[in-house]
Amino acid sequence: MKILVINAGSSSLKYQLIDMTDESVLAKGNCDRIGIDGLLKHKSAKAEFVKEFSMPNHSTAVRKVIEVITDKEIGCISSLDEISAVGHRIVHGGEHFKEAKLVNEAVIDEIAECGKLAPLHNVHSVSGIRACMEVLPNVPHVVVFDTAFHQTMPPEAYMYGVPYDYYKKYAIRKYGFHGTSHRFVTQRAAAMLGKDVNDVNLITCHLGNGSSITAVKNGKCIDTTMGFTPLDGLMMGSRCGAMDPAVVTYIERIEGKTSKEMDMFMNKECGVLGISGVSSDFRDIDDAVAEGNERAKLALDMFIYQIKKYIGSFMYILGKIDGIVFTAGVGENNPELRQEVLKGLQNIHIDSKLNNIHGKETIISTPDSAFKIMVIPTNEECMIARDTKQLVESLKK
Repeated sequence: MKILVINAGSSSLKYQLIDMTDESVLAKGNCDRIGIDGLLKHKSAKAEFVKEFSMPNHSTAVRKVIEVITDKEIGCISSLDEISAVGHRIVHGGEHFKEAKLVNEAVIDEIAECGKLAPLHNVHSVSGIRACMEVLPNVPHVVVFDTAFHQTMPPEAYMYGVPYDYYKKYAIRKYGFHGTSHRFVTQRAAAMLGKDVNDVNLITCHLGNGSSITAVKNGKCIDTTMGFTPLDGLMMGSRCGAMDPAVVTYIERIEGKTSKEMDMFMNKECGVLGISGVSSDFRDIDDAVAEGNERAKLALDMFIYQIKKYIGSFMYILGKIDGIVFTAGVGENNPELRQEVLKGLQNIHIDSKLNNIHGKETIISTPDSAFKIMVIPTNEECMIARDTKQLVESLKK
C-alpha cells in the first residue's frame, strides 16, 4: 500500500509518498508560494530539484505533485492506481475529533467549523482536502488531527478559570498541539523500552521553533503545555509562551495595538527572537551565545529554565516515569541543551558520548539511571500514514 500524505498551508503544500510495506519514503517535497508564482522542491531516489511552476491554487499544486511522481523518467510510481489512499494533517479537531476520520462532506464541514479555533490553519486544510479529492477522486481520504492525542486530558487539566458558560458556548479550553509528534515518539519509546504502549509513563519534549511538552500516563496524554492555541506553555522561537494575561491588555493599551495586531505580535515578535534581538532560530542563538551575546544567553537560559520547570511539574503529576524523550529540531540535534536541561535531575546520568548525536534514535542515559533518557526523531508523516492505512484496511473487513 502506497499512501500520499498531505500537509496544506495557506500558500504551501508539503507532501510525502510512503510505501507502507516498509514505511520507506518514495518521494517528498513542498509546493511553496501557491497563489503567487509557485515553487516546487522535490526529492526522490531518481531526482532532486527546485523549480518554478505556475500554481494559482492548491488544486494546480496537487496536480503538479502528481505529474512529478508519475513522470516516466523521474517519477517513483507508474500511475495513480498505485496510490491507495491520501492522509491529511489537520491542525485543529476541537473536541469533536478524537481519532482519524474518513473524509466525507460532514467531516469537511466540521473541520471548517473548527476553523473558528484555528483560523490560520483549518481553512487551508479544507482547501487542500478538496484539491486532493478533485485530483484523486477514487481513493479514500483520511484526516489526522494534531489535537486528537490530547483529547484524553482530564477536565482539571484542560479547563481554564473562566466562567463555565464560556466553555460551553465558545469551547474555551486547553487543546494542545503537536499531538501527532507526541504520539509517534510515545509509541517508539515504548518499543525501545520493551513495554506495551498502554503501560508506559513518559514526558515527551517536542523542542523546535515551536515547542511543547506532554505528560503521558499509560500511553495517553494527561497534560500538555500548549493550550487554547499554540501560544501557551514554553517560550518559543517567536511565540511568547505563558505569561500573565494582563500583559496583553497592558501592551495593547500603552502601544495602541488592536487585538489583531497583538495576536500577530505575540506569535511573530516575541519569544527567543524578542528576548535576544538576534533570531528565532536556535542555531543562530547558539552562535550568538558563543560570541558573548548576553541577550542571546538570557533567551537560551529562559528556554532551558522553562523546560526544566515543566518537566518537574509533570514528574510530580505522573508520580512514576519510565523516561524522558527529546524530539523535533532542537530536541534531536542539540546535545548541549539536553545536557543543561537534565543537569541537577536526581539519579539521572547521561553518557556524554551517547548524547553527542544529532537526529538519531538513541538512549543517552547510563544503565544506572533512575529512568531512561531518549532521543527519538519525530515522524509525523509516518504517523499520519499509519493511521490512514489502519482506517482504510478496517473498511475492507
